Amino acid sequence: MNRRDALISTAVLLLCSGILVVFTDVELRLVRWVNCSPLASPTARSAVSCADGR
Repeated sequence: MNRRDALISTAVLLLCSGILVVFTDVELRLVRWVNCSPLASPTARSAVSCADGR
């Protein structure tokens, strides 16, 4: 593997890692919004995960 191939492989790895981080963050926010929304049960809204502001 020459230097150019190594640079391209590193760039692709960083791009894929960044996409994974972004989608994981979006997914966690979406799940929290669904679990803590006004449509959730009062028990779910009073849970520690909704109350601590994460």
